[in-house]
Order: sequence, then structure tokens, then C-alpha cells
Amino acid sequence: MKSMHALDIETVEMTFDIMKYAINRISNTEPELGHPKKETDLMKMVGETITKEGIGGEKAFELFRDVLAKATVPVDHPRHLAFVPAAPTRAAILFDLVTSAASVHGAYWMTGAGGIFCENQAMKWLVSLTGLPEKAFGVFTSGGTAANLSAMITAREYWRELNDENKAYKGLIITSSGAHSSIKSMANVIDADLILVDDDDEDRLTGEWLQKKINQLSFTDRKRLFAVVATGGTTNAGIIDDLESVADVCEKEKLWFHVDAAYGGGALAAPSVRHLFNGIERADSITIDPHKWLFSPYDCGAIIYKNIELAKNAHSQKGAYLDIFKDEGAQGFNPADYQIQLTRRLRGLPLWFSLAMHGTEKYAQAIERGLELAQIAAEKIKTRDYLELIRDPGLSCVLFKRKGWQPDDYIDWTYTNHQAGFALVTPTKWTKNGHSETAARFCFINPDTNEKDIEEILVTMQ
Repeated sequence: MKSMHALDIETVEMTFDIMKYAINRISNTEPELGHPKKETDLMKMVGETITKEGIGGEKAFELFRDVLAKATVPVDHPRHLAFVPAAPTRAAILFDLVTSAASVHGAYWMTGAGGIFCENQAMKWLVSLTGLPEKAFGVFTSGGTAANLSAMITAREYWRELNDENKAYKGLIITSSGAHSSIKSMANVIDADLILVDDDDEDRLTGEWLQKKINQLSFTDRKRLFAVVATGGTTNAGIIDDLESVADVCEKEKLWFHVDAAYGGGALAAPSVRHLFNGIERADSITIDPHKWLFSPYDCGAIIYKNIELAKNAHSQKGAYLDIFKDEGAQGFNPADYQIQLTRRLRGLPLWFSLAMHGTEKYAQAIERGLELAQIAAEKIKTRDYLELIRDPGLSCVLFKRKGWQPDDYIDWTYTNHQAGFALVTPTKWTKNGHSETAARFCFINPDTNEKDIEEILVTMQ
């Protein structure tokens, strides 16, 4: 019986087919904007693929290439402006292939020294963007949710160690009403309560609002409060909280200050808006997602700590089979010690290669382009009497509405453009002074998006 790992003619030919597909896909500047199909429809088209005898690599690959891949929506299409899309560089995508082919376990220096060295080079640059103290450092995670969760576990364990009495309390976290949904999920996972603070007139969490909420807490709730989560660029509107004043309150009240900059953190590299993040350098921990605005492929997040030893105290795992690294070369930075995942691939390696290839200046230019596209779109919206700009762009997010449209009109518009393979722009909800309305939303990440794309999308709203 032939081994699954045997290298035969079929495997070689399949390798060439897959590499050809990968090259074509990477070199395609405007991939097909696929759309999902019902599971029952896919089953009719594809059938059962996992069988006792196997269907063969050639058949399986054909099904993926010709049917299944077309039932997905590529995030790097220049007219994919929904959610927070992504635009990984070709260098990063190529090195994602290398990362998988290298088959390195990235949890420990013992097994991944060379790759972790590369990750740490990229991490040094990320940390430098934040302005955190010299000894601050971080580790790559699967995304913002894992990064936020890792940070809050670290914060909670630090709080518990401060006072044995704290171990008797269920923890409490304060964040803003505009915080990402992962903050609520994270609080549920660690069994902490969450209090939402209303935003100010500019829809930001400020130190004033935070202090008012803290002052309103009962004696017991104040004892339970251990962390505040601010946002460095909300995913809905690109809003950055008043990090400086929030940091003031956190220092005064001796609270862990975490900044979720999963989306907006990429803009730390853009000189034109760097000042909007003033105060982030005072955070105890920061989340940034390179797979959002730093041109890495999915999935790559990052968690950065002011004092990384606190993370090690919270996350380092012990096990008889882990304590075997005796030779001198095996001693080094172990990413598994600083976040929730023991099993991990070298998620930061594609970012490292792309940075090494292109340089940080080109990264800054590409991020500035996203900011510029948002301003261009806003100006184009203002010139059309059938459209209304809801608020000035926040980072690369633009909220606007079509006058006279109802919620179903936005949904129909999205569906029509997507089914035609033209664009994916989805509606959202915007709430102001207690009033909620449906709106259209652009999020510009891809520097390959151009003014013509914006013009043609806006025309479809006439």
C-alpha cells in the first residue's frame, strides 16, 4: 500500500498544478469576486469528497479551483470595501507558502529559533510604532480576539497577585459602547463582568466619562474593577478614543490600561495621523492585527506588553515533556509563554519577509494611501446631491447614506453589486444621540483601490 507521504509522479504533478494556481492567484490584481452558495447546492456540485479510497489529489484540487474557491469572497479584491478587508502583499502571501512548507512549530525557541528570530525582528518594528518603553515587547497571535484575551488574562492575573483579597472577586472591566464585539466575548471567556461607558459628543471614550463611571461604582464593584479597554480605531467608523485622558485616569485609579488597536494600529506607521494615538505609549498592553492594515495574510494578530514578564507569569505552561531543552542554542524567546496558544505556527513570518523586502517606508506610504482614499471618497460623496456624508472619515472608514433609502434598499444594493461580481460594500448601523440609522460604509485598506472604483460604486446608488 502506497504511503500518504510517498513522493510519486502524481504528487509531483499535483505540486506543479497547485504552484501554478498560487502564482496565477498572487499575480492577479483583480481576482474574481466570488459569492457564497448554499451547502445543499455545493453538495450537488461537488458531492462527498472524503471517502474510504480517496478521490485523488487531481480531482480534489479541480473541485476546489473550479467550484469551491468561487464560492468564497477574496478579501484582497480592490472593490471589497466591506467589514475590515485585507490586502496582503505578494511577498507576504508567497512567504505564507514558505511558512507552511517549512513545517516549523513556532511555540518554542528550541524548535523555531530561526523563524522566531524573524518574527521578533518584525515585532521590534511594531513596538517602536507604539512608543512604549524600551523593554516592551510582544508576540504574534491568531488575531485580535486572541490578543485581547491574552492581554486581559495577563491583567487579571496581575490584579489577583497584587492582593489575595482580589482572588475572591469576579473581575470587572470597563470599555466604551463602540468597542469591538470581541471585548464582550473575551470577558465572557474569562468570566469577567463588562461595563460599557457612553461615548462623548465625538463618539470617543474620554477620561472624563471614564472617571464619572468609576465614581458611580459601588464599593464592591470598585474593588472588582481591574482593567479599562480603550479602542484605537473602531471597526465601524475608525474612531480613536481619547487615549491620553483615559491613561490619566487609569494611572490615577491604578487600573490596567489596554488599547485595542486591531484595525487602527496600522495607522501608527502613518505620520499624518500618528498624533491621534497620543497616549498609546502609556498603555499596559496593545493589540494590533497585521492581517488588517499591515498587509499580512490571515491569520496574524499581535499582542504587545509594556512589561512582558507579567504575561509570562500568566501564560507560561509547564509539563514534563516540555522541560527538555538543555543545549545552549535552545534557550531563547518562547512565544507560547506570552499568550493563550501553545500550538502555533510562525504567524509573523510573512510580515517579516514583506517588511524585509519592501522596507518600512513603503508600508507607511501604503497606509497613507488608505487614509487618502477615505478623504477622496468623502469629497466625492459631498458633491452628489443624492448622497449624504454622515461624519468625517475616521482613519480609512467612511460612513454615508443614500437619501430616501430604507434598510432593505441598502441590502438590495449590496446584493446586486455582489451578485454581479462588481463590488462588496455592506451597510452598517450608526447611532447618534440615541437615534440609529442604516448607512453605507467604505473601509479602505487596499492601496490598489483607485478613484475610478469609488466613482463606479457611487454611481450604482443613483
